[in-house]
Amino acid sequence: MASSSRDASTHEDNCAGIVLAAGSGTRFGGPKAPYEFEGQRLIDRAVDTLARGGADPIVAVLGAWVGDVPNCELVINPDFESGMGSSLKVALKHLIESHPEADAAIITLVDLIDLTPEAVERMRLSTGDLLQATYNGEIGHPVKLGREHWAPLLHELSGDMGARAYLKKHGVTEIELSEFGNGTDLDFRPTV
Repeated sequence: MASSSRDASTHEDNCAGIVLAAGSGTRFGGPKAPYEFEGQRLIDRAVDTLARGGADPIVAVLGAWVGDVPNCELVINPDFESGMGSSLKVALKHLIESHPEADAAIITLVDLIDLTPEAVERMRLSTGDLLQATYNGEIGHPVKLGREHWAPLLHELSGDMGARAYLKKHGVTEIELSEFGNGTDLDFRPTV
């Protein structure tokens, strides 16, 4: 049984950030990364939120849309059409190869529009190497993965098969973030 954030103490990590932003946004009507929401592209918003929450370095995974994104390291997922698991695989491989100093990674989605720097900081400082955000008990993002899980998880990621089964199998700790938001993502393009 997963424990709540009340049970988790805090500590400082060298915590990277990952933004999964490679998808084609089929239901959305196009890639979400460049879409402007409240005057800012979703990709820039996600990178900025992770940075303000203390994540460093930040890796953004692009695919269906590729463009310039400041303040992060860009990696391209050539297999983005196969799903989110392939994007997470690309990001983790990059961190393993390029950032030996990183102890953990906080993973978020490009369309998580109400993620706040305070929520990222809560995840970053919460003790544990396998953490998942919840909002009023509902599972959501971000997820925090300690470095010791990166290589084993790579063997389980493929296509649209993300980390969910791995998290469950390895006893993920849930961190309640509803005081910061409700985990809303932007699945459909807002209508005017």
